Amino acid sequence: MVKVATIVGGAAGTLALMAVIMGFFWFFKSCKIFSNRASETGSSDPSTLTEWNRGVGPSSSAGPSLYGPQGAKEFMLEELEQATKQFAESSLIGYGSFGLVYKGLLRDVVVAIKRHPGIPRPEFVAGVMYLSEIQHRNLVTLLGYCQEGGSQMLVYEYLPNGSMCNHLYDTGREAPTRLEFKQRLSIALGAARGLCHLHGLKPPLIHKNFKTGNVLVDEDFIAKVADAGVSMLLEKIEEASPSYTSSVNIFRDPEVEVLGSFTETSDVYSFGAFLLELITGQDEAMHINYMGSNESLIQWAELQ
Repeated sequence: MVKVATIVGGAAGTLALMAVIMGFFWFFKSCKIFSNRASETGSSDPSTLTEWNRGVGPSSSAGPSLYGPQGAKEFMLEELEQATKQFAESSLIGYGSFGLVYKGLLRDVVVAIKRHPGIPRPEFVAGVMYLSEIQHRNLVTLLGYCQEGGSQMLVYEYLPNGSMCNHLYDTGREAPTRLEFKQRLSIALGAARGLCHLHGLKPPLIHKNFKTGNVLVDEDFIAKVADAGVSMLLEKIEEASPSYTSSVNIFRDPEVEVLGSFTETSDVYSFGAFLLELITGQDEAMHINYMGSNESLIQWAELQ
């Protein structure tokens, strides 16, 4: 029995590693295919990082009333307070890298508002203007911002079906959704398209925090990557330099800890981990107690 368990465990680990490797190959192949599809994007030639102040964004499906003449709309604190019932707990729908996330009704459009403590800074506005220019059907659209009341806020389109976490495993709010293989494949392709678009910008925009919780789905289960550029925005507006936590993050490429920087490859590594979690439908990836390494990913898979 011990030998059987060892063989089965070893096979599971091998299959897991193969799945991640195939994910890498699939991702790069998808990038070549999707990069030529101009119809997928809403902006044909996004600005570079050095041209953040231009800020001319295309129209959004969320409604032209939410866009100003320079792309992202600047909202007043009073508007956002009214939209979220004074940022009531009943409007709170989550917590992300940028802070608390609220659902609100803003000018007859349902939106998601992310709130981060901070003083007004020109770097924040410039960053928002740049990010609002990046339009793609597989990226969550940034609609606007606000810098009042000791907070910096980002206003995004709202996706009713939330993150893939809600559909893969029990989040305590509702039972997991039964996703057929075809749906999972479509979601994986959509997420790959979103990342490919970010990497296709000049210079490339590295996500730095790609994970299952940042893959959202709309009412038709079309995948959209969330928080694109948020890590970079936080680095620009926070006084301290970005720090790399020592806690284990199964989605983070171990080389990031060694090199101290993120690359396109580190995003692809995160996509491979996401693909593995999408296949298994398990959330143990978020709670691994092993040291962060390639071996930990295999050890986690062996337990599935």
